[in-house]
Amino acid sequence: MPVLLFLIDTSASMNQRSHLGTSYLDIAKGAVETFLKLRSRDPASRGDRYMLVSFEEAPAGIKAGWKDSHATFMTELRNLQAVGLTSIGQSLRTAFDLLNLNRLVSGIDNYGQGRNPFFLEPAIVVAITDGSKLTSSSGVQDELHLPLTTPLPGSELTKEPFRWDQRLFSLVLRIPGHASPDPEPIGGVPLDPSPITPMCEVTGGRSYSVFSQRMLNQCLESLVQKIQSGVVINFEKTGPDPPPTEDGPIEMKYGPQSWHSCHKMIYVRPNPKTGVPVGHWPIPESFWPDQNSPTLPPRAAHPQVKFSCVDSEPMVVDKVPFDKYELEPSPLTQYILARKSPHTCWQVFVCNSAKYGELGQPFGYVKASTALNCVNLFVMPYNYPVVLPLLDDLITVHKFKPPAKWRQSFENYLKTVPPYYITALRKALRMMGAPNLLADNMECGLSYSVVSYLKKLSQQAKIEADRVCASVGKKAALEGGIKLRCRSAALSLAHRKDFTQLLNSIMGDGPALPMEANTKEFAGFQLAALNKAFKPQGLRNPYDIPRSHLLDQLSRMRRNLLHASICILKGQDQDQLHSIPIAQMGNYQDFLKHCPSPLREADPDQPKRLHTFGNPFKLDKKAMMVDEADEFVTGTQGKGKRPGESSSPAGGGAPKRRRCMSPLLRLGRAYTPPKTPPRNPDNDETELGNHINNHLESYRNSDKEPSPALESELIQQRNLLQLDEVEKQENRVQENGQSSDSEFSLGSEGEEEAPHRYPSPCQLKKIRNQESQELNSELRVLITKEIRKPGRRYEKIFYLLKQIQGSLETRLIFLQSIIKEAARFKKRVLIEQLENFLEEIHLRANSMNHLDGF
Repeated sequence: MPVLLFLIDTSASMNQRSHLGTSYLDIAKGAVETFLKLRSRDPASRGDRYMLVSFEEAPAGIKAGWKDSHATFMTELRNLQAVGLTSIGQSLRTAFDLLNLNRLVSGIDNYGQGRNPFFLEPAIVVAITDGSKLTSSSGVQDELHLPLTTPLPGSELTKEPFRWDQRLFSLVLRIPGHASPDPEPIGGVPLDPSPITPMCEVTGGRSYSVFSQRMLNQCLESLVQKIQSGVVINFEKTGPDPPPTEDGPIEMKYGPQSWHSCHKMIYVRPNPKTGVPVGHWPIPESFWPDQNSPTLPPRAAHPQVKFSCVDSEPMVVDKVPFDKYELEPSPLTQYILARKSPHTCWQVFVCNSAKYGELGQPFGYVKASTALNCVNLFVMPYNYPVVLPLLDDLITVHKFKPPAKWRQSFENYLKTVPPYYITALRKALRMMGAPNLLADNMECGLSYSVVSYLKKLSQQAKIEADRVCASVGKKAALEGGIKLRCRSAALSLAHRKDFTQLLNSIMGDGPALPMEANTKEFAGFQLAALNKAFKPQGLRNPYDIPRSHLLDQLSRMRRNLLHASICILKGQDQDQLHSIPIAQMGNYQDFLKHCPSPLREADPDQPKRLHTFGNPFKLDKKAMMVDEADEFVTGTQGKGKRPGESSSPAGGGAPKRRRCMSPLLRLGRAYTPPKTPPRNPDNDETELGNHINNHLESYRNSDKEPSPALESELIQQRNLLQLDEVEKQENRVQENGQSSDSEFSLGSEGEEEAPHRYPSPCQLKKIRNQESQELNSELRVLITKEIRKPGRRYEKIFYLLKQIQGSLETRLIFLQSIIKEAARFKKRVLIEQLENFLEEIHLRANSMNHLDGF
């Protein structure tokens, strides 16, 4: 996620106008907007983070920081005004401190543990200035100096204020006030001679001297191409120059050359799958860690990597990880590619990284690619010429079962390796398949005092980061003074016809000016109050109100006079207080930042509400998830309803009748029958039927199997009660003078009338079929729930299968559907048991048919 920080010069000299008719500050604002449009063409720009810093003193100079939105960035950019000094040194320090706020908290710098190129937070600082003299409150400076003191904790661990993944580019506006008759030069954009140019080159960036709008657009397109993920490294030659090769350049140059020392970047490509760079080996520190040292020596922002021009064989062992980084085009890469030797490499070192020896041991090599189109830096284990043959023997010869001699050689190698390499080496061995070669209790090289010091710095840095983020956008309160208003509506002195006379009078060459033309009186002047407790009057002078606003002002004054008991004077109408621009109406996130923290929910079981602007009744869908097996129970009864709204119709009629959930579906819950009105003799048999049903349901809900005799007796009693109920309904209908066939006839129209005392056999058969279908449907739901449960306890499933009612064909169809459901959840053991159960049913049916044949 690249960070793009724009440092805009807001000194008074940015008000000068170019021949285009716009001020330098307007050109700078337009350049930022053009840069954002060009950057938005790249799909990788979705993860960009934008910050804005001006030349004001901190924290007022930080206009948009880490936690500010893109809308805040654009608003602050448009509101910039050029009124200050050219304090570019202090502003650069503020910008770098803002970028380094979270580095100690996240541990990205990894102090004392080696430099990991894949731990980076790439940042580009784009400074737009006019290249004028560096002015500050102490005077005019000829050179750029950054303040050494900073409130950022841990800044003493790095010598420079920037880091190796932060680069500075400057656009120095040199657009003249008058159009030049000469044609623009065609070619590259030259460097600017301003004091900011050396600072850009130190960080790995550059400056652009802009003389026209076309050149500015060219620079912006070049800057967009500079947004790369990588770190800057100093490459320096050690030892003699290489001998000429057969295919390479023949001429020999003596003395220092441009490729001997290069200050360039290596590209750290992110993983295409995760979007995050991945690596294994660090670049060593320039010191050997001392267990007894209470502090860490400060490191340079860019590591000094020495390369030896002695040709070596590139070494790569299968299964041993390595890191590969491409070098930015430079004189060094041009020289290596011109030699046309892709099968040789040059080893790289970091001075003082080993325990003994100034140059140290090689940690990798630079090598031209096979196609000779780029140069790559290969980062290997420290002192790789020794460890790679050992690991090769471990894999190919010893088959990960090393003998004592190999272990002795490996222990001797570990004594020459910096201790912070142990962690990376342990991970590599685990990837290779040999996790037990290194003990887990090996030290990483830092003393206890250093570890405690780094933890303390991390805590302090987090506090400082929170403080800075909270202070962004808050301006320091100015001391109260008495404002003087200019009552004259005359033009500026520069627009007056007698401007020359006025200028001569100021210089002392003419008569004195009258009081109304005194140049010392200007708008915005304030008189300082000697008494700090004195507060100047906030009311406006009635004579300062324009004639066209008198009626509106009178209505406001009348309102304040009539509501004097409230002790709040309102200078605006009520509707004006809530009038905001359309562009800010949807900015709900900024509104939430200024709101107090909400109270906790009274009922934590309620679903959490989302912060949805304009729709406070929307619920979090994740908290309303329903199991698929229960959908037919809950359905969509509450869909589209607000929490406090009842589901009854608006007409005020009787509520819609819901189908009661069967007690068989509520396993583990005690069934409580609904409350009934006072006892009626006609309902005695109904209560008895409910009592029998409760007994049956309690047995079915329990884990124990009821005795067959008891269950058959209960079922017989329930059937008799149902038959009596049917008879009572027929008698009740006949007493009212209605035909019972129209309502209770279950047979065909041609059937004879059933007796009044008992239902016909056809009616009884259909009643029993309907009961068995309802029971089977309830059993299907219960069995489906049991199949979905994890584990292999299927006793309850087979107990429920024994309760199936109906003919043999109905039972076989039911069992086949249960087998399909078990196959959907891949319950292989259950499928085998169900198939055996199905075979038993077939055998039983065949034996019964065989007996019936006799």
